Amino acid sequence: MNFSAFVQANIGNIIAVVWFMICFRGYFRYTALRSLDTPTLAYAMHRFRKQWIRKALRRENRIADTNIIANLERNVSFFASTTLFILAGLMTVLGTSSETVIMMLSEIPFSDQNTRGEWELKVLLLICLFVYAFFKFTWGLRQFGQVSVMLGGVPEKHENPSDEETQRHVESISTMASKAAGNFNNGLRTYYFSMAVLGWFVNFWVFMILSVLVVGVLYRREFRSDTLAIMMADLPD
Repeated sequence: MNFSAFVQANIGNIIAVVWFMICFRGYFRYTALRSLDTPTLAYAMHRFRKQWIRKALRRENRIADTNIIANLERNVSFFASTTLFILAGLMTVLGTSSETVIMMLSEIPFSDQNTRGEWELKVLLLICLFVYAFFKFTWGLRQFGQVSVMLGGVPEKHENPSDEETQRHVESISTMASKAAGNFNNGLRTYYFSMAVLGWFVNFWVFMILSVLVVGVLYRREFRSDTLAIMMADLPD
C-alpha cells in the first residue's frame, strides 16, 4: 500500500489524532497564556504560595513548612510510581495477543473494525502520553526537592536579612514551587486526556468527542469552578 492509499484508508483516524493533539497541546498553551491575566486555579495558588513562603521566612522553626513540602512530594511520587505501573501494563498489552480484545470491541455498536496494526498504534499513543506524564511528575518531584533546599538556605530571622533580600527569596521560592505544581498539574491533565484516547478503541468519532469533553471539564474546573471562586474570595494581598 502506497502512502496516498494509506492516507485515504485512514483519513478519519489521522484527523482524529490531529484533532486530539490540537486539544491536548492547545489547552496547555491556552492555560499558560490566560493564567497571566485571568483568575485561574494556578494564579490563585501562586498567590497563596507567596503568602506561605512569606510567613515561613518569619518563623524560627520551619518544621511545619518542610512537612508541607514533604506531603506535596509524596503526592507527586505516588502518581509517578502509578504511571510506571500503567506503562508496564500497557507494554504487556502491546506484547501479547490482542485478537480477543479486538473481537470484543468489534461487538460494541458503532465500533470500527480494528486491525492488529491499528490496535497497536492506539496502545502506543497511550504509552507516549504516560511517558510524557512520567517525565512531568518526576521533574515536578525534583523541583519540590529544590524548593526544600532553597527554603533551608534562606537566612534565619536572627540574621536580620534586609527586606529586599527577603522579598527576593519569597519570589524565587514561590515561583519554583509554582513551577513544580505546574508540572504536576500537566501530568494530571495528561491522565485526563488519556481517558479520551480510550474512546479511539471504539471509533475515531468517540475519540474526537471525548477530546473536546476533556477540554471542557478541565476548563470548567480551572476557570469556572466553585473551588476557584472560594479561593479568589480569600485571596491574599
